[in-house]
Amino acid sequence: MKIEAGFPESHRRRVAALFWEAFSGKLGRVLAPERKALSFIEASLSPDHALSAWSEQGELLGVAGIKTRHGGLISADFRDMARFYGILGAAWRGPLLDLMERPLREGQILMDGIFVSRSARGQGVGSALIDAVLAEARLRGMCEVRLDVIDINLRARALYERYGFAATDRVELGIFSRLFGFHHATTMCLRLR
Repeated sequence: MKIEAGFPESHRRRVAALFWEAFSGKLGRVLAPERKALSFIEASLSPDHALSAWSEQGELLGVAGIKTRHGGLISADFRDMARFYGILGAAWRGPLLDLMERPLREGQILMDGIFVSRSARGQGVGSALIDAVLAEARLRGMCEVRLDVIDINLRARALYERYGFAATDRVELGIFSRLFGFHHATTMCLRLR
């Protein structure tokens, strides 16, 4: 397996499909229907904010998004969303998605989603991508890596804890929990040496 910065334009559709496969349970009701969601995600992907894992045969195994003050894996504004969902569709979707956003502190980088193809799960791809995010954060001179993990993803949380990430905050979704399919997200941080 090899890890590379970004991904080729020729793989944009595949990255969008893997993203949707991983996060449709969380974002599906907001970004549905699937056809529009996939088109929106594909158009909004920013390869400059991604690390990708590849098999020796050239198969895309997974991607980790990185968010800095200069952008993230999915970079879209109201106008971008309106192109796919119309003005009314963007008017209610945008604020709901903004519920998930929190500003980055100085010296902090966000692991902005990590997703691995079903066929590659359990083969260390997620761990390799986390290692790559930590290395990238150090390379950029960051002092902390932050991530958010939802309450129903206990397996991911256990993996992050093994890396030394510690819970620092918890965001309750309240009345929006039925819409997103989870009750709270835990913010976890890892200080870099």
